[in-house]
This record gives sequence, C-alpha cells and structure tokens, in this order.
Amino acid sequence: MTTTGDRSGLEADVADVQVLTQSLLETVEGFDADDLGEASLCDGWTRGHVLAHVARNADALGRLTRWATTGEEVDMYPGGPQARDREIEDGAGRGPAEQLEDLRESAARLQQGFEQLVGGEAVGTVIARGGTQVPSGRLPFMRLRELAFHHVDLRAGYTFEDVPAPLLERFLRDAVRRLEHAPDAPGLVLRTDEGDEWTVGDGATEVSAPRAGLLLWLARRMPDGVAAGTAPHGGLPDLPRGN
Repeated sequence: MTTTGDRSGLEADVADVQVLTQSLLETVEGFDADDLGEASLCDGWTRGHVLAHVARNADALGRLTRWATTGEEVDMYPGGPQARDREIEDGAGRGPAEQLEDLRESAARLQQGFEQLVGGEAVGTVIARGGTQVPSGRLPFMRLRELAFHHVDLRAGYTFEDVPAPLLERFLRDAVRRLEHAPDAPGLVLRTDEGDEWTVGDGATEVSAPRAGLLLWLARRMPDGVAAGTAPHGGLPDLPRGN
C-alpha cells in the first residue's frame, strides 16, 4: 500500500464531486417522465440512459475505490461490457423518482469510498474499463468528468460554461491529452480565447474557440463557436470516436 499522492488535490477533487453531484441532482429534480424520454447528446441514448449510466458509474468507481483502499482486486464492471450495457438499458426507462433516488444513493456510496481514499493509504494503481491502469488518486477526477460531461449531455440548460473555470481547464487539458494519444487524430493547433495553445500531430489545421466551446467540440463533436482558421464549422476536421 502507498499514499495516493497530493492529498490536498485529492481532497479538493472529492469536495468538487459533491458540488457537481448536487448540481446534477437539482437538474434531475425538475424532470418529469416525458423529459426523461428526450434524446441526449449521447448517440442513441435518452436522458434516462444517461442518468442510469451516471448511477452505475458511481458503483463502478466505488468498486475501484474499494480496490484502492483494501488491495482486493475487482472488476470495474463485473460481467464486462455486455452486463454494463444491459444495466444501463434496464435502468433507462425508470420514472423520475426512481432515477433520482438511484442517483442520490449511488453517489452517497461513492462519497463514502472517496472519504476513505482521502483518509488513508491506497494501492498505487487500479485497472479501469478496457484494461487501463489508473492511479488511485485519479478516481475522483474520473467521477468529476462523468458528472460534468453527462450533465451537459442532458441538454437541460447546463453547459461547459457552467463548469468552474479551474475544472474546465483540467477537463480541456485531459481531452487534448486523449486526442494526442489517438492514432487517427488529425493534425491540429488548438487555441482558446483564454490563451491556451496545444499542437497535435503536424498541426495542419488551426482551430480556435473559447475553452467551453473547444471542449464541447472535442468531447461531443459539436462545433458551435469553433473555427478552423478563418472558416467556421465547415473547415473543421473529423475527430476520432471514443476519445
């Protein structure tokens, strides 16, 4: 067992998880049954699918957190991708009260695990979905991404502009890092109105946008407010999926 690294950063992430969780719950409290059946930004998923996924993701990260704090290995999603997808499909059609209760209870269980992660020692890495090795201290950040991105996916008024600025910057840097490691990523120079700049590959296409707009394009391929050179929207290259 080892320490999880920067304790203050870990504590800040766990605190931010609570803030973003509450924000999501407040949005869901306003949904009725018809709202849950509306399409989300995730291809093929309704809002109900998104909420079922967020709840099951809390349980999945809770398993990895228990691995981190106890040293006992466990699958993030027992039964593999098929079981994960089935759980999401089974939970998608529930009513508003059941969705909300599941979100609250799964988030509370995860929060208990995160508090144990902050309060003690942990194994250095755990294995996430797809066999990816993840530092145990990164688990709360993974939850932050899920909460913020899927809150945006609900199309219920919450956008990346509502994400606290330090978190938005971290999410954007993480999205760029993921793109850099994608073998089929286009060559890009990415610039934000806030002064960030990254080069991906040969930097063949210059892309500019506010941070929130650039993240929306990188994460969901939505080009609102994003420009390639002097050409809006139409000059943007295709991005790899699953990034």
